Amino acid sequence: TFSLVPDPLRTRCFGACEGVRRDTMTSRYISSATSIEIPLRDTDEVIELDVEQLPDGEEVISILKDERAPLHIWVALALHYYKQGKFDDFVSVLETSRTDADVSYKDHEKDQMVALDTLAAHYVQLARKEKQKEKRKELFAQATLLYTTADKIVMYDPNHLLGRAYFCLLEGDKMDQAEAQFNFVLQQSPESIPALLGKACISFNKKDFKGALAFYKKALRTNPNCPGAVRLGMGHCFLKLGNSEKARLAFQRALDLDKKCVGALVGLAVLELNSKNHDSIKKGVELLSKAYTIDSSYPMVLNHLADHFFFKKDYAKVQHLALHAFHGTDVEAMQAESCYQLARAFHIQGDHDQAFQYYYQATQFASGGYVLPHYGLGQMYIARGDTENAALCLEKVLASQPNNYETLKILGSLYASSPDPKKREAARGHLKKVTEETPDDVEALIELAGILEQMDISASLQAYEKASQMLKDTVGAEVPPEILNNIAALHFRCGDYEKAKSYYEQTLERCRQERLQDEMYYSNITVSINYNLARLYEELCDFERAEQLYKGILKEHPSYVDCYLRLGCMARDREQIYEASDWFKEALQKNQEHADAWALIGNLHLAKHEWGPGQKKFERILKNPETKSDTYSNLSLGNVWLQTLHTSARDRAKDKKHLERALDYYKDVLRKDSRNLYAANGIGSVLAHKGFFREARDVFAQVREATADMPDVWLNLAHIYVEQKQYISAIQMYENCLKKFYSFHNTDVLLYLARAYFMSGRLEDCKTTLLKARHIAPNDSLLLFNLALVEQRSAIAVLRNEMSKLPQVVGAVRELEMAQRFFVYLSKEGDHMKFDLNFATHEARKCADYLSQAQHHVSRARKVDDEERLMRERQEKERELIRQKHIEEEQEKARERDLQSQKMEEARQQFKLKTQNLLQFREETPEPKAKTPGRKKKGAAGDIYSEGEGDGGGGETAAPSAKKKRRRSRKKVTSSEQVDSDTGGDSKRKRRKSGAGGRDKKRAKINEEGEETQSGRKKKRVISKAFISDEEDSSGEEGKPRGEGVEPGLPSSSPTPRAEEGSSASSQSESEESEVEETNHQDNGSGVEEEPQGEGLKEKEEAMESTQKESEDEEQGEGQRSPDKSDENEAAME
Repeated sequence: TFSLVPDPLRTRCFGACEGVRRDTMTSRYISSATSIEIPLRDTDEVIELDVEQLPDGEEVISILKDERAPLHIWVALALHYYKQGKFDDFVSVLETSRTDADVSYKDHEKDQMVALDTLAAHYVQLARKEKQKEKRKELFAQATLLYTTADKIVMYDPNHLLGRAYFCLLEGDKMDQAEAQFNFVLQQSPESIPALLGKACISFNKKDFKGALAFYKKALRTNPNCPGAVRLGMGHCFLKLGNSEKARLAFQRALDLDKKCVGALVGLAVLELNSKNHDSIKKGVELLSKAYTIDSSYPMVLNHLADHFFFKKDYAKVQHLALHAFHGTDVEAMQAESCYQLARAFHIQGDHDQAFQYYYQATQFASGGYVLPHYGLGQMYIARGDTENAALCLEKVLASQPNNYETLKILGSLYASSPDPKKREAARGHLKKVTEETPDDVEALIELAGILEQMDISASLQAYEKASQMLKDTVGAEVPPEILNNIAALHFRCGDYEKAKSYYEQTLERCRQERLQDEMYYSNITVSINYNLARLYEELCDFERAEQLYKGILKEHPSYVDCYLRLGCMARDREQIYEASDWFKEALQKNQEHADAWALIGNLHLAKHEWGPGQKKFERILKNPETKSDTYSNLSLGNVWLQTLHTSARDRAKDKKHLERALDYYKDVLRKDSRNLYAANGIGSVLAHKGFFREARDVFAQVREATADMPDVWLNLAHIYVEQKQYISAIQMYENCLKKFYSFHNTDVLLYLARAYFMSGRLEDCKTTLLKARHIAPNDSLLLFNLALVEQRSAIAVLRNEMSKLPQVVGAVRELEMAQRFFVYLSKEGDHMKFDLNFATHEARKCADYLSQAQHHVSRARKVDDEERLMRERQEKERELIRQKHIEEEQEKARERDLQSQKMEEARQQFKLKTQNLLQFREETPEPKAKTPGRKKKGAAGDIYSEGEGDGGGGETAAPSAKKKRRRSRKKVTSSEQVDSDTGGDSKRKRRKSGAGGRDKKRAKINEEGEETQSGRKKKRVISKAFISDEEDSSGEEGKPRGEGVEPGLPSSSPTPRAEEGSSASSQSESEESEVEETNHQDNGSGVEEEPQGEGLKEKEEAMESTQKESEDEEQGEGQRSPDKSDENEAAME
């Protein structure tokens, strides 16, 4: 794609504006006259000079000096010399006028300013064309001096400010100063075309293309006859704004106005070339050729022609045109494009040195947005193997074009092989973006899968499988054996061994098929695949087949060191230490400096607690210049120095020194690899040994947050909890570690767990844990020693406890005897590398001492046991007697309850027979009641008839009788209360306070069964067939609780009623009947109660409520009449 560089546009704008400004300035000095008159001094004569045939400049200067001509004549002659192309005479005249011209006339200051500005503008034009920097700098200095001198004469003249502003623009770094001067001119003259064009140029260079277009349009509206360069500027603005059609029209109009406008031809040519069809490209090349014919030194034309000939593969012309363009301009953007054309011409011809030189030079000239040279330079760095600088160049390209496919892909490939995790992460992001934008890019998928191998195994596996499927379906090619091998290795790492085996077999088959094409290459691949297959057999526990494959590889390739190492590791896992050592030594015979072989031999020494020889092996690795930074060796040496603190023959005086050495090794590892978790774990261990448990716990916690798959940090955290006496947390941590990493079958962790139990006082749990460990490793003398120690401590604790039972004491003696035997055995046959044998001897003597005292403890326990047995027997006999007595009492009570129940049942049956037809109800029309003044009487509510009375026994005579009966009843209750007061205290007061509810209940009973209200509802006549008790029995029964006196539910034994009491007696008998009914209802087994149905029941309830209200009114009235007798009245009512 072709592009327009804006800097030549700026130069063309300068030319157009300068021409307009120069015409404005010289209008005063260049007239239509064909001659210039020079007045002679002291006379009226003049010397007339023909402007078309001016004499030599020196002769004219001599005349002007002799006649002391005014300054404006000097300026006019200089401008005519400039117009005729005599630039040296032009400069000489103006330079001489500065000292020899006559300025003794009015307004000479303006002529002085014009002379200085004109000469300065000429120097500016020369500097713009000058190629040498020193000469250009000198010309700029002269112009600056002239403009500064003019400033002192007339500072704010518009023409002077315009010249100064264009000079600032050309210098490049004074754009703000130029804009301020253009603004000042526009304030004085808003339609100043040079100022408008200057503002347009500044806006364009500031990327304000809309603003630049507005200034161009204003200039064009001010003067429609502007030169074609103005249209050219508008075309560039339209092109930057994305309006190609209007840009084309502007370029065409500029070409119409000026047939030799090279800028317009280049603009039209670029538009045609960007159309990307054959006819347009042909037309664009024709336009460029026409422009080259007009101006063969125009750098933009040369660069575009060089680009065209590059695609025509005519690299000689590319170099010729680009080189001329480079030397024909001082615009850095144009020079950058010329260098890029030269560089890629050399690049495609294989001359990488020349290409590198021009690419680099192009990057120095290029602006921020021109990134093609950086891309080419990155390619050159890759060819030289300098991936770091290549990545820097490509990063610049990516910053400008974030979605560039080629750059993302190359950067992803470069970062994929970087050891820096951040760059590998960036590579994953770049390649993932490439695969998302172009899902069919197999190469990018394979690169992405390779990066993900160390980050995300499942994602890497998916990418490989997708690439394999695309190769089969899209490309139609077989999957390469390398990819199949990688897929198999990933399945192996995921633990899917069967799939891994299947892919390895497919890989071997593909290698056999491809071996005919390149036998050497595929033979080497087959060796690697066989090695991987042997590793798979190891994991499948098929050690025989794995060993056969390893030995088969060694037979064909005896220098394959990894096979020796794997054979040695297999022997080591079988506890065949010496055979493993032999295999490792054979690997060292093939390669004396193989670090892995030395490390494995060192680990064999460390496993046998041979710290000195193991230390020497790792130190030898670090002495080798190629492996002097080996982190594994540094870590191992740190572990060796730390492990010396746990040996039985250690020198405690050197503990601090050993800790410092271990810490130095761990720090060295962290300096080389700041993300090494094992080094951080080692530093935590050193802190714990120094007693900084809190700091050590923080370090271990951070390591555990970073990874949960490191068992050492779990164990170290548990150790810290033990030291801090947080035994529960320590035990939980040990158990979790056993479950997560070792499946409960690791003797070291079981030993740590037993220690935590021991320190927390849980000796039985400790013993159980040690027994589990003994089942796993029955020959471990350290486990046996600890088991004996725990049994000894447990037995001693039992013997010392005076409350121990006889079985416990006997068992403790037995354990003590066993512990003594263990200690005696260990003092002779124990491993002195794990514990001190003298300590076992000491513990054996201690057990013997306690066994000598065991008989005393057994006798004491037996005596206590006999006493407890006798006491238990005596207590058992006493409990048996009490139990028999209790049984007999329960039987007696049961018989009494049965007898009482039988009596009650008989009485109940008799009562049911007597009371089953007690009450009969019949409805009768109520008689009208005469209204009487005054308070209502209780007896006037209705009539109650017994068997001896007639229908008319009520009426008005019943009211006095009821009143008398009520008074008599009150007196009797009062006397009864007096008796209660004498015998029981304040029973009357208590009844008044707490008996309100009972009083209301009795009144409700009376209202329900003995009285009738004064309403107009239906009334019933109750005909009683029961006997009514006398007055004493009635009042006596009311005052007693239920169950005392007369048996509840039975009728009274006194059958004689008192007829003289009238309605009051009838009411009392009706109350008695109601009580009998209630008792019958409670005692009746069937729960049947004879009551009136329907409206009768509702009328009865309403009568009860009305009667209760009347009773309360009576009490209030009587209380007002005789307040002294209120207590007696209340008692009588009750």
